[in-house]
Amino acid sequence: MNKSSIDFSFWQKFLTCANLLTVAVGFLVAFAGNSLFFDGHNSYTREVFFAGAEFSEEVLHLKNWLFGIIGGTIVGFHILMIMISENAFKKKEPWAYRAMWYGLLSWFVIDSGISLYYGAVHNVILINLVALFLIGLPLVMTRRYF
Repeated sequence: MNKSSIDFSFWQKFLTCANLLTVAVGFLVAFAGNSLFFDGHNSYTREVFFAGAEFSEEVLHLKNWLFGIIGGTIVGFHILMIMISENAFKKKEPWAYRAMWYGLLSWFVIDSGISLYYGAVHNVILINLVALFLIGLPLVMTRRYF
């Protein structure tokens, strides 16, 4: 195996692992959105939207429902990314590379734009930029193979 193959293989596996990590985060969002993993996010959300007040029972129910469907969407999207990474991307099919970028960037622009519009900068910093970096880095590093 030459260095080029080893390099691509490393970044392809990094891409799969980053998406596996994000699947785990999606499950946490869906089922543990009020746990210590999200203390910072929840605290900033209360500051931005509720002047720091605790969530009422009704708001907490709404938040938990929204986190449930958001978590499910995260899991589904990143399982799809894993399947692409482990199949067509691994075979260096150009459509797979483009599809991963299009999916990642469309999510990032829409989610971040809406977050910034509503003043939820914390969501962009704590969630979106981390995911963009973790998944974008291996895409940048493998560009020359496509």
